[in-house]
Amino acid sequence: MNVNEPLAERLRPKILGDYISQKHLVGENGALTQQLKHGLIASMIFWGPPGTGKTTLANIIANDSGRPFYTLSAINSGVKDIREVIDKAKQSGGLFTTKNPILFIDEIHRFSKSQQDSLLQAVEKGWITLIGATTENPSFEVIPALLSRCQVYILNEFSKEDLETLLKRAIKKDTVLSQKKIILKETDALLRLSGGDARKLLNIFELIVNSEENTTIIIRNDTVLKKVQNNTVRYDKTGEQHYDIISAFIKSIRGSDPNAAVYWLARMIEGGEDIKFIARRLLILASEDIGNANPTALVIANNTFQAVSTIGYPESRIILSQCATYLACSSKSNAAYAAINSAQQLVKETGDLSVPLEIRNAPTKLMKELGYGDNYKYAHNYENNFANQEFLPDEIKNTQLYNPGNNSRENVQRDFLKQRWKDKYGY
Repeated sequence: MNVNEPLAERLRPKILGDYISQKHLVGENGALTQQLKHGLIASMIFWGPPGTGKTTLANIIANDSGRPFYTLSAINSGVKDIREVIDKAKQSGGLFTTKNPILFIDEIHRFSKSQQDSLLQAVEKGWITLIGATTENPSFEVIPALLSRCQVYILNEFSKEDLETLLKRAIKKDTVLSQKKIILKETDALLRLSGGDARKLLNIFELIVNSEENTTIIIRNDTVLKKVQNNTVRYDKTGEQHYDIISAFIKSIRGSDPNAAVYWLARMIEGGEDIKFIARRLLILASEDIGNANPTALVIANNTFQAVSTIGYPESRIILSQCATYLACSSKSNAAYAAINSAQQLVKETGDLSVPLEIRNAPTKLMKELGYGDNYKYAHNYENNFANQEFLPDEIKNTQLYNPGNNSRENVQRDFLKQRWKDKYGY
């Protein structure tokens, strides 16, 4: 083992049994455990925050399956590099064996559409098994054709217990640290600074240990904070500040404070945050926190996302500022968000209830004979384009899931619903 390697690299697990966390994937009945057990490895994308073991899992899968392993970083690789790897993969036996080579692409969300297109044939023909890693939502960042050929697995931030297990393993098993007497008196500061990122935790831990000259090292919260504060960057795009500042940004808009919103926006811009990440969060907020109180908010947020995706920095800062201040000054309502949450919970509790016969589709003669569509009232044939009929299954009829907010626009909706459903729902 190379003692000059960072601690995180020295402790990187080589086998699945040493892997900490992600039990839904690598536990006894985990999806990846079953794939490795049967030797059938599908192309996949690992989606999760930094330091959750995406690269490690890819290496373990390659080792356990005995397949040739190629790796590319989307930061410094192009179409030419992809084609070279695919050619090597074909020559190494990808055409003549079920154990085709694995191509691991880190930060696959940074690949352009043309770069992702260059992977399609190799994945479809089975010349390679693709494993991509991304910190961004693949639904937005991976082209649909490639996404449809891959399984997406979500990796979660490490729990407190996982991180503490990792620290204890480092103290006990690492070649360098095991030579010292390290006493973990307190871990709260280490865990908080790591933000659930195992790599960051080990980097901070190694920094603390290396800064001590004594062979006996006692880890306490105050000493950790004192030593780390002088070594942290102003804005870490992949660390705790990334999540804290976007949280402050969203909460400021939700709280109708455009001044705080534009301040936190400036913090992210000056730190080099991904503009599409910011715009995507604005798009979600426009529906979750404003919704039908001002439907135009969603239109503006969507146009903002499209605009910044085309323009980029530095001009996108102006568009983001316009959108953020507009959303902050808008009426607020989470009624639509609450409605879908309630509806999903109801589905989980009641299961797959039957669709009432009168509102079923009846495209065939047999379905018509069975009563599909009988007694359906076509709304446009009635006064005010409304006919009082039941649209929910009998088991949950009269259940109110949508409750409009108390604002000018949604009060109009409430009046509309009262006029039509005054005897059915509690509007």
